[in-house]
Amino acid sequence: QVQLVESGGGLVQAGGSLGLSCAASGSIFSINAMGWYRQAPGKQRELVARISSSDRTNYADSVKGRFTISRDNAKNTVYLQMNSLKPEDTAVYYCNAILRFPWGTRDYWGQGTQVTVSS
Repeated sequence: QVQLVESGGGLVQAGGSLGLSCAASGSIFSINAMGWYRQAPGKQRELVARISSSDRTNYADSVKGRFTISRDNAKNTVYLQMNSLKPEDTAVYYCNAILRFPWGTRDYWGQGTQVTVSS
C-alpha cells in the first residue's frame, strides 16, 4: 500500500510565498514522475508542475517563473515552492506520483491541501 502525504499550504497575502511538500511511503518499488495539480471551486483539476525521474520539469504557463518544483529521490518527496502568489492561485493542491512496479505503473494522489491567497 502506498500513501502520499502532503504538508504546507495555508493562507497568504498576494505577493507572498508558500511551500508544499509531499512524501510517498509504503511499498514503493520506484517512482517515475511526480507532480502537483490544483482544483479551484467550479473548475477542473489542472496540472501545475511536474518533474520526471530525470529531473525534467514542466509548468503550467500561469505559474512559470513563480513556482519551482523539485524532488528528493532519497526521501521519495516532491516539493513545490510558490512565490509571488496571486489570488487566482487559490485552490486545493494535490500531489501526484506515478509509481513503477514489476507489473506496470500506477497513479497515486494525495489528499489535497488548501492554498488561499488573499488580495
